Amino acid sequence: MSAAETVTTPPQFSRDNLLKIARALPADVGVIAKLGTMLQDPNSDLDDLSALLRRDVALSTRIVRISNSAVYSGGASRVSTVEDAVGRVGFGEVLKLVGNATAARFTELNLDVYGIPGKDLRNNMLYAALATEALARPAGIDPRIAYTAGLLRPLGIMVLDYACRSYPGLKYRYAAGQWPTYAAWEGTTLCLDSCEVSAFILEDLGFPEDITSAIRRHYLTRPEDYGCRLATLLNVANGLAARVSYSFQGETHWWELNQTKLDAAGIAIDDFEPAIIQIEAAFEAALSAIAA
Repeated sequence: MSAAETVTTPPQFSRDNLLKIARALPADVGVIAKLGTMLQDPNSDLDDLSALLRRDVALSTRIVRISNSAVYSGGASRVSTVEDAVGRVGFGEVLKLVGNATAARFTELNLDVYGIPGKDLRNNMLYAALATEALARPAGIDPRIAYTAGLLRPLGIMVLDYACRSYPGLKYRYAAGQWPTYAAWEGTTLCLDSCEVSAFILEDLGFPEDITSAIRRHYLTRPEDYGCRLATLLNVANGLAARVSYSFQGETHWWELNQTKLDAAGIAIDDFEPAIIQIEAAFEAALSAIAA
């Protein structure tokens, strides 16, 4: 290829700019990375977690409000500090409390280029996170790792949507009638892949390799992707989300549920009914807590 024919990436879609956009999103994503590390550290305590959550005023305010919902308070008196909110839910549930607060903040983030309303983004994040967590238990995968991967899986889509808004050369928004999948539209229009974007952003934020690799591979486009159990679990969880209309229009192509996926994820058919009951109850509780 000659110098004149060399294709250059528009600055809006450079790695540095995409990372800049990601850091400008609500700070919850970075907090979740640090929180995940702290939850794996036996020397961490509730005071450490509270100090981390206090760094983001908007997040801490929402955490306190959600902790006062009937879902978490059980009718007890209201709390007014992050310390009390964290103490109320306990060490084991603090990640889910932060996940609810994060998803609630993204309710206001309409992804116009991808055609995803903020409410749909929130519902997918929550349902997929809870589904991945529930399926992780019978599969023998760390539920906290699974929940985090399910929650943050759409991060690349969010960042690319923002980047597209400042790109004057963008000719086509995603349209289901023209493009069968987001991946087809991204590859042709942006020469990028949202799964890869999610992965390298999460790597930059310090998330562990098992999460970033799973998100990078969870569409299962290659036979070797089935060798990553968390990737396959994410795919199956999003298949469950698609069954109740909590998936995105440009991704439904990837979510067919079949025995090959179940075997690769380490899930039996008998695991589904109890998992679905658990997911539905947890999802309704999360929506109720957010709305309080």
